[in-house]
Amino acid sequence: MARTTATLPAGPRITDYISLGVVAKVFPRQTVDAVLQETGRASKRQRDLPAHVMVYYVIALALYMQVSYREVLRCLLEGVQWLMGPEAAVKVAGKSGISQARTRLGSEPLRQLHERIVKPIARKRTKGAWYGPWRLVSLDGSTMAIADTPDNEADFGRPAQSRGKAAYPLLRFVSLVENGTHVLFGTRMDGYGVGEITVARKVVTHLRQGMLCLADRNFFGFELWQQARAGGAELLWRAKRNLVLPCLRRLADGSYLSKIYPSVRDRRRDTKGVTVRVIEYTLEGVPDAEPMYRLVTTILDPDKAPAQELAALYHERWEIEAAFDELKTHLRGSGIVLRSKTPELVRQEFYGLLMAHFAIRGLMHEAALKVDEDPDQLSFTHAVRVIRRKLPHFVALPPSGPDGIA
Repeated sequence: MARTTATLPAGPRITDYISLGVVAKVFPRQTVDAVLQETGRASKRQRDLPAHVMVYYVIALALYMQVSYREVLRCLLEGVQWLMGPEAAVKVAGKSGISQARTRLGSEPLRQLHERIVKPIARKRTKGAWYGPWRLVSLDGSTMAIADTPDNEADFGRPAQSRGKAAYPLLRFVSLVENGTHVLFGTRMDGYGVGEITVARKVVTHLRQGMLCLADRNFFGFELWQQARAGGAELLWRAKRNLVLPCLRRLADGSYLSKIYPSVRDRRRDTKGVTVRVIEYTLEGVPDAEPMYRLVTTILDPDKAPAQELAALYHERWEIEAAFDELKTHLRGSGIVLRSKTPELVRQEFYGLLMAHFAIRGLMHEAALKVDEDPDQLSFTHAVRVIRRKLPHFVALPPSGPDGIA
């Protein structure tokens, strides 16, 4: 996972400044300023690198993961000089100055900006985003390698291996994805030693009425099921084959009604039970298919969602794997770790990565709507390249305030 430092072409290119930067469009300056004020991180005096510029800089880092800190900053600030003329003084700080500015900013403004703006974006005419009246979303988790420092290891931990320890500490994160657009939202991160279910409890609070959430069998459990259901969303989760789900009533489409309970004692006494619908099926002629698949759903009426359709729909859950691949491979880069050396800056960088992914996916969604295409048919890698070319348009993001004061 060694990092190979790359550089950006010397001198500004006209194509870099043609239109308002994609990142600035998705994360408006006024919203950034509001978050900075609320978190107490707004710059109180004139600085070469005021807080609002650093917010955009952190997002830009995610678009140039193989490029040095200073090169990324140069790429952004040259836009100001090109737009304002050669008399505009643009100072590209050194690595130490950038690190100090990032430390002053911290991770909380990035987290709150992410929380405020990163949400599902599909419209009714977005192809692949809906099943009947429901917006399709999926729940899953993953890990990400971070810089190997004592502080990062102490805060996030690293997995044990049969021979010693893993090469890098890992952070764990759980997210929801809007299937039709690959937008990751509601994301929460924690240390590697914290289980996915624990992190998922914070994520499912972002489920809302009108959503249909898909999830793998590792997430199925009475407590998390109830927490996910609290917001009014419908659920379609896979359950383990050894889960006791007695058939209470067989339905016309072959599915059946059953109950789940918070404990074995409650099941024996038939107390605190919640009615669910169970769909069991096999995949014939599919290599490596398991003997039987079992889905549990909150949609009890088979007329609204027939068993055969839900069985086919469940495999849309793999959309979140594709979204994770975009985040971890195509955007971050294969074999690259997050570069931040301290836990606070790791968190900051992680939210910057999520917001960069959201900006790209937002652009792709707009493009798909214009040509009446499924967003899945557009190339994420191509979109990243386009945005990298056009990002440094900072006409609305001067290094200091409108009157030159941060």
